[in-house]
Amino acid sequence: MKLKFFLPLLSAVLLFIVAPLYGPLYAQEEQKETPVTLTDEQKILGAMHTISSHTLLDYVKELCLEKYNGRLTGTAGYNAAAQWVVSLLQKWGVQPAGDNGSYFQDFPNPYTLVLEEGAVTLHIPVDKNTFIEKHYLYEKDFLPGSTSGSGEVKGEVVYVGYGITAPELGFDEYKGVDVKGKIVLVEREVPASPEKDPELFKKWRPYSFHPYKVKNAMDHGAVGMLYNYQVSNPNCTYFEDFILSYVGKTIVDDIFLGTGKEWNQVVEKIKQKRKPHSFNTKKIVSMRNVTQYHPEGMGRNVLGYIEGSDPEMKKEAVILSAHLDHLGLNHLLMPGANDNASGAAVLLGVAEAIHNSEVKPKRSIIFSFFGAEEQGVKGSEYYLRHPFMPNEKIMGFLNLDGVGRGKKITVLAGKNYPALYRYIEEANREYIHREVTAVEFHNRARPRLDAAHFMWAGVPTLSFSAGGAEPLPYETYHNTLDNLEIITPEIMEDLAQLLFIAVMEMVK
Repeated sequence: MKLKFFLPLLSAVLLFIVAPLYGPLYAQEEQKETPVTLTDEQKILGAMHTISSHTLLDYVKELCLEKYNGRLTGTAGYNAAAQWVVSLLQKWGVQPAGDNGSYFQDFPNPYTLVLEEGAVTLHIPVDKNTFIEKHYLYEKDFLPGSTSGSGEVKGEVVYVGYGITAPELGFDEYKGVDVKGKIVLVEREVPASPEKDPELFKKWRPYSFHPYKVKNAMDHGAVGMLYNYQVSNPNCTYFEDFILSYVGKTIVDDIFLGTGKEWNQVVEKIKQKRKPHSFNTKKIVSMRNVTQYHPEGMGRNVLGYIEGSDPEMKKEAVILSAHLDHLGLNHLLMPGANDNASGAAVLLGVAEAIHNSEVKPKRSIIFSFFGAEEQGVKGSEYYLRHPFMPNEKIMGFLNLDGVGRGKKITVLAGKNYPALYRYIEEANREYIHREVTAVEFHNRARPRLDAAHFMWAGVPTLSFSAGGAEPLPYETYHNTLDNLEIITPEIMEDLAQLLFIAVMEMVK
């Protein structure tokens, strides 16, 4: 057979033999190339599952690093943390919503640095010229006032209850006692409850603020204050040469010891009768703090947004928010892992998931990382006076504060705004299945959350926190022990996924 006839015949035979073998492979290849059409729900769930507890914990770790020095608003450490947040927003295509095309909104914010641990000492007389000194322990017994003046004072302690002078209420706790050149022991809050008697509380509310109590003590001639509120607290006012320390039960009990009075009974009498019970304790105390005041300080909010895809609906927005700041150094690092690196981490997780989602929002989404929450919620207060989008165009403000420890989620104001809370409730029922509880929130007292300012501005508001963890044998609020060891990464993941699903429903 000639070659030109043999080759075609051979090819035909080979094709007959191998075709059955390769046919399925060709069919598989063809099947692979057929695009799979996903529903919007499937696309959103796919993006939701990119949220990882490991990543969120890494964000908390980052914000707790010593290089950020506890993120006190106004300091270089806080500004570095803000810049790190911006680097992630830029990576995910979140547009700037701050001043002059930047991600930053700056505002005046004086701050004070605590440079040493300070001292509180009780001088116990043995005879006329001899004293025994009891030196109290930093953090265990007291913390230097985060806005204290710098210096040392010594004098008799005068107990002045809540430290209030209110002529219109017939109440003056400085009447009948001389505090000039002395140290006052003062309770926090006021002798009226915003929950039990809201109308009465309104009259007392102006006297509940920390700066008022310090200024009133100074106006009466006191040189120092032992504030019965054992936390690190930069939410006060700096007064040069006035020494302020926050103290706990040990010091208060020692001041009352031998006076013939029981602290808890005295406080209860003031609350019940709303009559002063001030007295000279005859206890001598010295106080020393070393601080540095920065009146030129500037605060900074971090603001970004994702513009909605619909020409009309994009004029409305949902705001997702967490305060970025904490307490700084006092004089040791205050990490602020739960309060509020956890909130900032969850907010970042939601922002990244929105970036990963193939479904794009029709309404706009604003991301706010507020500064100076710990210094009197000043960042959110400033933002509401200078909003990126008119406040009446905000369909919901969702705030995250202390969301890093526990196994259940509480939604403050969920009962105030049931239409807004419905998105959370439905997303949880369908996909997350955590214990989520809505509660009422009126915040008649001084504002402690950024959410308070938004509620007062008429913006529908929900504020999320986590709880239900096993109790710890020590306090972690506003001290050095709010660190990574107390964080529950899984609750952050579930909350971030819950918010992502709910927000994508809000903005569709």
